[in-house]
Amino acid sequence: MNTHRYLIHVAATFLALGFLSATTPLLADPPDRDRHDQREDRREERRDDRHDAVRDSRGYVLDSRYNHNHYYPPRGHVIDVAPRGAVIVRHGGAPYYFHGGVWYRPYGPRYVVVRPPIGLYISVLPPFYSTVWFHGIPYYYADDVYYVWRPEQHEYEVTDPPDGGDVSTSQPASANDVFIYPKNGQSEEQQAKDRYECHSWASNQTGFDPTQPLGGVDASQAANKRADYMRAMTACLDARGYSVK
Repeated sequence: MNTHRYLIHVAATFLALGFLSATTPLLADPPDRDRHDQREDRREERRDDRHDAVRDSRGYVLDSRYNHNHYYPPRGHVIDVAPRGAVIVRHGGAPYYFHGGVWYRPYGPRYVVVRPPIGLYISVLPPFYSTVWFHGIPYYYADDVYYVWRPEQHEYEVTDPPDGGDVSTSQPASANDVFIYPKNGQSEEQQAKDRYECHSWASNQTGFDPTQPLGGVDASQAANKRADYMRAMTACLDARGYSVK
């Protein structure tokens, strides 16, 4: 009788082990699917739609938008080691390497050129960039990527391409006809930062935003609010070392 119980116990154990071994691959599937999804994400990052673009002898793509006229390695281009001096930025838990206006991600033991994700922040601009003005706001462009200065974070954010409309590659005579002249030799980049920060401050102080129709206020208030905005903008720029006309 004891022998019979023992045999039943052994048989049950083997059946249980067989069931577990049969189900183990099913339990292991989700990580495989995650890896597949990650590979799909990376392929999307590496996709380069500039198939008809001019290329140099290295296969680099000419970015001629806004007369930028600079060559960059195409998305999906792979290198053996990360560029020396690359700035490392983490976004969504993943490391990105930024060098010469080009973004890379680890690709096994190597590195692949990718498109940076929208919302990524970085403290420096590409060494070659074009300033593009949309509705009086400066965007910085290089290698099919747009950056905008975020004064709250004191960093630049990778952003979606701005909607069409008023586009200029030179500083507009708008921003409500404010012309600034640097008294301390401020660079173009510094001027753009100071102008944007003063615009944001003046707009917050007065409730008037010159990038909006009628400044975003009632038509009966527009003239007075505009004057308040201009005074605030002028005071801010003057404090930062600019002559304002």
